[in-house]
Amino acid sequence: MAEVRTVAVIGAGIMGRGIAHAAALGGYRTILEDILPTTLRKAEGEIRTNLDKAVELGKVTKADADQAFGRLEYASSVEQAAREADLIIEAVPEEMESKIEIFTLLDKVSRPSTILASNTSSLSVTEIASVTYRAPKCVGMHFFNPVHKMKLLEIVRALETDEETLAAAVEVGKRMGKEVVVIKESPGFITSRINAMIGNEAFYMLQEGVASPQDIDKALKLGLNHPMGPFEMVDLVGLDTRLHILEYLHKSLGEKFRPAPLLVQYVKAGRLGRKAGRGVYEYPGESAGRAEKAAAVSAIEEKQ
Repeated sequence: MAEVRTVAVIGAGIMGRGIAHAAALGGYRTILEDILPTTLRKAEGEIRTNLDKAVELGKVTKADADQAFGRLEYASSVEQAAREADLIIEAVPEEMESKIEIFTLLDKVSRPSTILASNTSSLSVTEIASVTYRAPKCVGMHFFNPVHKMKLLEIVRALETDEETLAAAVEVGKRMGKEVVVIKESPGFITSRINAMIGNEAFYMLQEGVASPQDIDKALKLGLNHPMGPFEMVDLVGLDTRLHILEYLHKSLGEKFRPAPLLVQYVKAGRLGRKAGRGVYEYPGESAGRAEKAAAVSAIEEKQ
């Protein structure tokens, strides 16, 4: 089995910073990359806060939390992050074009022995891997938000993923403290396929005026024992991410996954969930980061 000592995470958004947290706590030297310095600073602060909270709750010792934080490094370019990594986990937005672009670059700048993993929640790992010269060393590692709390990790075996790569991904997942399930690639895997259908049906019910978002969420939490309601979940995941997943499932699996028109309208209106300050519900004050990120992107583009 390939030995993994250094893990690089590409993208320091909500998922990327959570994966980096879990990797560092699992004992790996961890390099977190993002093109935006403000995003890296925010990620560093959030990881420190979450580690301190874990200490406060008695889930980890202060020594373990401090050691994990000390294993974290930060990079401002993919090339810098990939150079010494044994495993690279891509955590960019859920768009095939973005993932293919990243994998094409990673294949060029990382060592031939490096394993490339995608945190995609629904897309074809086989298709993503096809742009590389190392398809046997490509695998899906689907983490769940918030990564530092959620126990499940779906490991997706693509068409050409070899046994050594699969075993290494399973070992990394276990050291991160995850319960691992290994699945053969199929559209939406297990959880995204079922969750997308539930969330989409909730939007159809809201569109039809069946009940309020609050009552639909309450019904599923209290009646079906779901930890979060479908609207609370989609606001956390991102309505744009959910729409991308549904569009892919609709194309792959047929009409039962056609996105609800109301979901499409919300995304067009910029109601993307917590990250935008507004989704199905309102989140006052949480949209400030969006303006800061947009300004940072504009500044970077002006320099290029």
